Amino acid sequence: MNTKKSSKTSTPDVVLIGAGIMSATLGLLLKKLNPAITISIFERLDRVTAESSDPWNNAGTGHSAFCELNYTPQLPDGSVEVKKAVKIAESFEVSKEFWAYLVENEIIESPESFINNIPHMSFVWGDENVDYLHKRYEALTSHHLFQGMEYTEDKEEIESWVPLVMTGRNPEEKVAATRMQLGTDVNFGALTKYMFNFLEKEPGVNLCLNHEVGDIDRADDQSWLIEVKNRDTKRTRKVKTKFVFIGAGGGSLPLLEKSRIPEGKGFGGFPVSGQWLVCNKPEIIEKHQAKVYGKASVGSPPMSVPHLDTRMIDGKKALLFGPYAGFSTKFLKNGSYLDLPLSIKLNNIKPMLAAGIHNIPLTKYLIDQVRQSPQDRLEALKEYLPEAKLEDWDLEKAGQRVQVIKKDEKEGGVLEFGTEMVTAADGSLAALLGASPGASTSVSIMIELIHKCFKEAKSPEWQEGFKKIIPSFGGSLAADEDLATKTRARTTEVLQLNAASHMEEELTA
Repeated sequence: MNTKKSSKTSTPDVVLIGAGIMSATLGLLLKKLNPAITISIFERLDRVTAESSDPWNNAGTGHSAFCELNYTPQLPDGSVEVKKAVKIAESFEVSKEFWAYLVENEIIESPESFINNIPHMSFVWGDENVDYLHKRYEALTSHHLFQGMEYTEDKEEIESWVPLVMTGRNPEEKVAATRMQLGTDVNFGALTKYMFNFLEKEPGVNLCLNHEVGDIDRADDQSWLIEVKNRDTKRTRKVKTKFVFIGAGGGSLPLLEKSRIPEGKGFGGFPVSGQWLVCNKPEIIEKHQAKVYGKASVGSPPMSVPHLDTRMIDGKKALLFGPYAGFSTKFLKNGSYLDLPLSIKLNNIKPMLAAGIHNIPLTKYLIDQVRQSPQDRLEALKEYLPEAKLEDWDLEKAGQRVQVIKKDEKEGGVLEFGTEMVTAADGSLAALLGASPGASTSVSIMIELIHKCFKEAKSPEWQEGFKKIIPSFGGSLAADEDLATKTRARTTEVLQLNAASHMEEELTA
């Protein structure tokens, strides 16, 4: 991918920092809503999607809350809370609408190059966990977005779904599983590249790779002055703009701090690294066709929820297990070990210390993870694949995530395991902090951002534009069952996801 030559002084309408899924989605939405808008995109690395959006750095699940147990916590009274799961499922359906629009408008030629139908499963063992999973199933299936979910405690049925998970397992062990045939695997790296390929060809769009943003300052007229360094030539220049989006993954927090907006004060970051075990035996990879999620260990971050994961990466089937969590002071996989200490400021040191005190189990968990031996990692894998052998798996680095720490009146500071949008009061700057479910809900997040930061968003022209791109716009997929059913049927057809036909075949049988 070649970058366009940029002028020495530029005044684009919009600056996007970071060339990942968030910037790509926002840039494409804005360009479709207003073709005359000018956009400059700055990425510090030499290619797009090199950090969080890369398929090896991203979970790729197509987070729709079908299988992720951390989105459905059990409350003290024993009931299961599903509000977050419903919201995430709705947001993922909106994302699929946008991606279907990209396919229909030939921005993406082949949907299977980035999205494929892979069943989503939850798998647990032990009386307490089985009881929880059954309650979760009952709570979720009372909502139309989770219709079609299957539940079983029958070992033979589970074996027919995922034979490797049951082969060699203790026959006396009580197990349970849920399955959603509608689940997907998404290569967010490929998806993001398609969007940037389109944007690069659009007039008024300038993608600058190997360009690092050094500082962000307010100009006298309240616009923003961005200091950008070309990492190849070492030359620095200024860019003046009306709007800045900081979508730099783990690098967003330091840039938000440089903007010095009051709304950004008090935020801190806690970096969590990860590793995958990647199967190197084709015959094993072929025997598994599902994303199987389990329960996270006590004190572990959501990004570390263990899963045995079928993936499609650049047209090739892969099988991963993990991620195993770790700790690094880097905020980016290609970042600096000084990222964490340099992020500590007078305005966020109290929330960060408070969050640290309240999350001692997490600290202990991460220390234990870092100290794991290859045999320890194999034992964790064997809980999901009892007959696993160490020589059949290679250890690979996963992505780097920065969990959000924010001020809290009661606790002093809390560690958040989600995404946080921080916007300037005048809507001229926005930054996205945090991680999961991130990429899967990127479209809903960017639509919300546009409504917060662009006064034109409420104009009849832009409202009509949203409706063309997202046909369900203005309605609620969570509240309107008929709208959700029609929307899901349409996107399943356009994106060539064959889950519906699978379910029909089973019902016929």
